[in-house]
Amino acid sequence: MSSMKRREFMRLLAGAAGAWPLAVRAQQRGNIYGIGFLANDPTIPTQSAGKAFLQGLQENGLVEGKNLFIERRFAEGRFDRASELAAELVRLDLDLIVVSGTNNAIAASKATKLIPIVMANVFDPTALGIVASLAFPGGNITGLSNDVSPEMASKRLALLKEAVPQILRVAVFFNPDYAQDQAQWEVLRRAAPTLNLELRALVLRERNELETVFASLRRERPDALLALRNPQTLIFRKPIVEFAAEARLPAMYAFADIPEAGGLMSYGPSRSDLFRHSASYVAKILKGAKPADLPIEQPTKFELVINLKAAKTIGIDIPVMLLGRADEVIE
Repeated sequence: MSSMKRREFMRLLAGAAGAWPLAVRAQQRGNIYGIGFLANDPTIPTQSAGKAFLQGLQENGLVEGKNLFIERRFAEGRFDRASELAAELVRLDLDLIVVSGTNNAIAASKATKLIPIVMANVFDPTALGIVASLAFPGGNITGLSNDVSPEMASKRLALLKEAVPQILRVAVFFNPDYAQDQAQWEVLRRAAPTLNLELRALVLRERNELETVFASLRRERPDALLALRNPQTLIFRKPIVEFAAEARLPAMYAFADIPEAGGLMSYGPSRSDLFRHSASYVAKILKGAKPADLPIEQPTKFELVINLKAAKTIGIDIPVMLLGRADEVIE
């Protein structure tokens, strides 16, 4: 079904089906469910996470273009854009909305208290007030959180130090607009002295700030980079990876997508696993389960990914013991 036909189809249904049970609404459409997908990274559909989501849907009998259509929107880490897109999806009167990214989850939670929302990849939803608790989310939102806590940032810093023991000064890509970044930064500040490291925060919110940030790095010449787990470092991964290679700077990331794109290393929950598992929540809700009755799950699979080609490019040797602990080594 083309995007134009989907929109026309939804407009015909808008307003008339808002109060219907999901199964009844799907029956009226010829057993076709409609879901929204609100994320930050426009490349998700072609990445492993996006493919895992579709695979998870198929495993639960939901096939895009057959008994399911998906309206995708991408906020690219912008709060204002997230609010606009969430409201747009609500107006389409879909059966359910899937969100990836904390900013998108907040926007969707404000946009509707009726349409079920499934979180595929959201940071600490209880601390941010998105849900009441993990065990009893209440309301219309459930799904999966990503990092267990901001303490994961200190684990990444320690792994970076283990990979390159000689480093002393680390630049940290940081977006002060995100509460989760502020929490991660405080954790890093406490951890740095125990690792004999000095940190320098570099604010990165928008793409047009990249050159300013890179110029600052060229002047200050830190020994390494650490990118916090936020939408910017994922969306801007290509120029960040290219700069790190050019400047011969070892860098630690939170997303496996980045070493897969040429970055040095990452540590964090498997996005593919989170997205695949979120599809089971979608299926349960479309079959009649209430979001309030489905506990929010935390990640159980964490991956250390190391790109040896990137290590060779910047001229470092990753310790053999660390390589032995890696879940994936890219050669």
